[in-house]
Amino acid sequence: MQNAKDSFYVALRTRLATVNPERTILLRAAVRPGILVEEAEAPFSQLPTDVFVLRWTAMGLEQDLPSALAAMECEVLYATLGSQSFGGMDRGRALSEMDEELSAILSPYWTGKFNYTTTPATELQTNVFWDEPVFEPLAAVRDRLTRSARVTVYAYHEIGE
Repeated sequence: MQNAKDSFYVALRTRLATVNPERTILLRAAVRPGILVEEAEAPFSQLPTDVFVLRWTAMGLEQDLPSALAAMECEVLYATLGSQSFGGMDRGRALSEMDEELSAILSPYWTGKFNYTTTPATELQTNVFWDEPVFEPLAAVRDRLTRSARVTVYAYHEIGE
C-alpha cells in the first residue's frame, strides 16, 4: 500500500504548489511545498505551523473482491500562530485559509497510482481515490490554533506490489 500512500502525498504536494505556491517549508536544506508525511520525517515534539502534516492512522483490507481493496485512514493535521506582522491576531483567518487550501488540494478525489521507487516513477494500472474530508473542531492551545481532517483513502492491490 506504500505506492498508494506515496501517490496520495505526491498528488496533494503537487496541487498545493499550484493552489498556494507560497506555502512552503524548509526541510533538510530544501524548500518544498508545505506538506509532509509524518512517518517519513524525523520526529518532532510539536507540529510545525503553517504546514499540512499527513499521518496514516488505520488500515483495513477487503479481500472478497477480484482484487484486494485497501482502505487507509489519513489524518491531516495543521496549525497556525497567525502572522508576526499582525501579532497573531489573524490566526483565525490563517486557519480558514488552510481549511480552504486543504479542500482545494483534495479535489478531485482521485489520482493515478505510481511506484516512486523507480526513476522516473512508474505508472501503475489503478487509481487511488478518497472520500470527502471530515473536518474536526478547532482546537486552541495558548497562541496556536490547530485542526485536523480525516480522509479515507482507497487503493486496489496490484500484482507485483
